[in-house]
Amino acid sequence: MRCPSCKEVNRDKVIDSRATDAGSAIRRRRLCTACKRRFTTKERVEEELRLTVHKNDGSRVPYRREKIIAGMERACYKLDIDVDRLEEVADAVEGDIFRDHDREVTSVEIGAHVARHLRKLNHIAYVRFMSVYRKFNDVDEFIDEIRNVKQRAAVESPEQQTFFDIQD
Repeated sequence: MRCPSCKEVNRDKVIDSRATDAGSAIRRRRLCTACKRRFTTKERVEEELRLTVHKNDGSRVPYRREKIIAGMERACYKLDIDVDRLEEVADAVEGDIFRDHDREVTSVEIGAHVARHLRKLNHIAYVRFMSVYRKFNDVDEFIDEIRNVKQRAAVESPEQQTFFDIQD
């Protein structure tokens, strides 16, 4: 393992291991013996990653978890959302995908799963994600989505951060 701080290879030791993500991964806390920095790694079964994503342009590419996390990180930019929380959401999205598909999934279906979980996590991140995922054509579509989220938020989770007031 390469230390993310000093970049030394194989100069670490495992100081804690535990099952995580309902037993589908192992979380390891490591200590770099060179720079004394602690960092976390996760190990997952590689078999379940043999899923192909059918993209909108007709191409097919291997499934990559990092793309889901990168999309969520962009949607959560400058919001107070912990990276560990995004990992949990990615785990939930993967659980949905691997439960429903065994060989191929469309990018649209992945986006729908991500959007559903982001809506539960943070409404602002959800709207940001939807602005890219749904490719709004004009401002009115964007405002309609915000109104829909505000209406659902009042019922689903009144403690969440609120949007700006939209005047008609």
